[in-house]
Amino acid sequence: MKITVQSSKSVKPVYGSCGRRSSVASFATADFVPLTVFDKVTVDVYVSRIYFFRPPAPPSSAMEAGLATALAENREWAGRLGVDAASGNRGILLNDAGARFVEAATDVALDSVMPWEPTPETTSLLHPNGDDGGADELMLVQVTRFACGSFAVSTTAHHLVGDGPAVRSFVVAWGQATRGAAVDPVPVHDRVSFFVPRDPPRVEFEHRGAEFKPHGDSQAGTCNTSSGDQVVVVHRAHFSREMISELRTRASSSAGGTSRPHTTLQCVVAHLWQCITKARRIDADSSTTTELHIAVNGRARMRRPRVPDAYTGNAVLWARPTATAGELMAMPLRQVVELIRQEVSRIDDGYFRSFIDFASSGAVEKERLVPTADPSETAKSPHVAVYSVLGSPFHEIDFGAGGGQPFFFMPSYVPVEGLVAVVPSFCDDGSVDAYVSLFGHTVDDFKTCCYSLAAAGEARL
Repeated sequence: MKITVQSSKSVKPVYGSCGRRSSVASFATADFVPLTVFDKVTVDVYVSRIYFFRPPAPPSSAMEAGLATALAENREWAGRLGVDAASGNRGILLNDAGARFVEAATDVALDSVMPWEPTPETTSLLHPNGDDGGADELMLVQVTRFACGSFAVSTTAHHLVGDGPAVRSFVVAWGQATRGAAVDPVPVHDRVSFFVPRDPPRVEFEHRGAEFKPHGDSQAGTCNTSSGDQVVVVHRAHFSREMISELRTRASSSAGGTSRPHTTLQCVVAHLWQCITKARRIDADSSTTTELHIAVNGRARMRRPRVPDAYTGNAVLWARPTATAGELMAMPLRQVVELIRQEVSRIDDGYFRSFIDFASSGAVEKERLVPTADPSETAKSPHVAVYSVLGSPFHEIDFGAGGGQPFFFMPSYVPVEGLVAVVPSFCDDGSVDAYVSLFGHTVDDFKTCCYSLAAAGEARL
């Protein structure tokens, strides 16, 4: 399938005849907004997402005008990264330079290539200058139209500016503006008052080795991906409703006859963690430690003060349930799920506030600590990193013209071994897809384990 780029232009914010709207006034008055402690510890890369819609598609003029309006409400995405000359701090220059808007088309029907698999071909739906570092824009979008009238919308956004919920909120605003509706909820741009360290500071948790590591220290990503058997393959693992029900039943059972309900995400991720570890064949060495890194959204955890859902920056930290590979493979599923639940619960308001106090204390600079999130990392083995968009309100994304909400969502092809993205299935029946990045020589073992509960260790489930 060939996709042809028809146009590429910079779209700048348009504020309207009455000047900037009220939400823009909540921005800092300075033209330069320093990165927060949460922005600084996220991975310094562009992240892409792709939404697929049924026809009819809105006209290009409406989508471009909607983008200009959405950028007026979300000036960060129309700015540029820079460095403050006085402090040397990185931040966002609110210069309204614009976002990149690309229009593309293909002569095939969307149904003929669905379900879209996570292969390098996926990148044809993305702006070509995002991940290779050739872009100045912080937000790059591409609208690809198919011969059947369906269309795909991709966003390639710089992670230092905003996290997944922030990008999704921007796409919601773009859709609203394209339809001629008011942007709702109003974006919250305040990157100062929510993250003020306590006086006196209370560092109650260890953040060295979690969010920070010594300069020059490497933990994962040491595998040589250039060799022939180390090519990364992204496999889309499908979990039917029946399989999810079975996992939840087994995870909730206990020897005493009582049960604890667990979420779909907890059960699926516990199963994936065991299967990936088994496929890597590191369980023979019981001393090898494996961590499961799970993104935890601070908007749902921070209380004093609460961070609004409409906050436009980063507000994510990571839970890190840990076990040796031998322990993990010997655990029943219910024990793995409970380990995950406990560690995710631990990343609460107190943990977020402790992180703010530590990151603001000067210890990071004094000890020359750097974020553990490493953009050069190509392999996470023996660890696993999980992102989830289960529960994200995709129904709020609508560009009008009658096409309605996206019927399919997928992350971009990201060849980082050990990275997992969990999304709702395009079947729209309560099933789940997990995009699992593995070295090619481990994929067959992973499939055998993943799709057969018996092969995964039925006695332990």
